[in-house]
Amino acid sequence: MRPFVLCVDDERDVTDLVRFLLVRAGCEAAAAASGRAALAAVRARRPDLVLLDLMLPDIDGFSLCEILRREPTTARIPLVMLTAWATPDAQAHGLGLGALAYITKPFSPRDLVERLPGWLGRAGSVLQGK
Repeated sequence: MRPFVLCVDDERDVTDLVRFLLVRAGCEAAAAASGRAALAAVRARRPDLVLLDLMLPDIDGFSLCEILRREPTTARIPLVMLTAWATPDAQAHGLGLGALAYITKPFSPRDLVERLPGWLGRAGSVLQGK
């Protein structure tokens, strides 16, 4: 079974690129353009990983992360912050909320794909054909 990754970002060009990279890397991928849409998507189908922008139109990424961490059914979903907000305080806050990594835009597509197996844990063996 292919890992399922949800990309949460209100910039369509970002979600299109990330979804393309994820599918090419062997994942199933979906996108959400807002915090509310992300919550609905996560509740509809639990992802193996969430790539999360911080600056969203309704619920910011920090708050969304806190909501997901509070709910028992979503508390253990791996989260990676993928954002243009590049301050040290924002990075420390995101990692403090339990994000696995904090990637700033612009990002390296190659780096994103290379780091996927580590973020996905056991699902990483699926990506590597093992």
